[in-house]
Amino acid sequence: MNDDATKIRNGRPDDAQSLTRIFAAAWHGAYVGIIPDIDIRRMITSRREPYWRNFLEHSGGLLVVEVNNTIAGYVTLGPARTRGAFEGEIYELYVAPEYQGLGLGERLFETARLRLEESGKRGMIVWALSDNTGAQIFYERRGGEPKGETHQKFSGKTLSKTAFAFA
Repeated sequence: MNDDATKIRNGRPDDAQSLTRIFAAAWHGAYVGIIPDIDIRRMITSRREPYWRNFLEHSGGLLVVEVNNTIAGYVTLGPARTRGAFEGEIYELYVAPEYQGLGLGERLFETARLRLEESGKRGMIVWALSDNTGAQIFYERRGGEPKGETHQKFSGKTLSKTAFAFA
């Protein structure tokens, strides 16, 4: 992909419509067959434009990747939510299905990692559903080492999540 056509920047409140679209498409693509459909619908419903506007007005932890001035993906990041040796965390990283496979996820990941380092965070952690093989492979290829596991309930179904650590 031509680097002149892509750029990564901080998210803005006027990105809310694009983030709503990307979140819905990415959740359908990543989690159908893993997370119960009712929970997918609930999450998508909870992440409509007002959610994103509020998030962007009160958080500096969202980067978007643009391709020819169209938002193609995003990453959210900040302090690690768990105590331990890893101080930074990527909370979410999603690329719209039509832009997957072009290296945009890798660029978002590396930019987020650099931002966390620049903010003084030592080490980084990312959680991914263990049944989401695409995410598991993505983080392993970036050098992530599985360092822990937890569980999350969805409509009576318990799914495991793997923590990938990056020094």
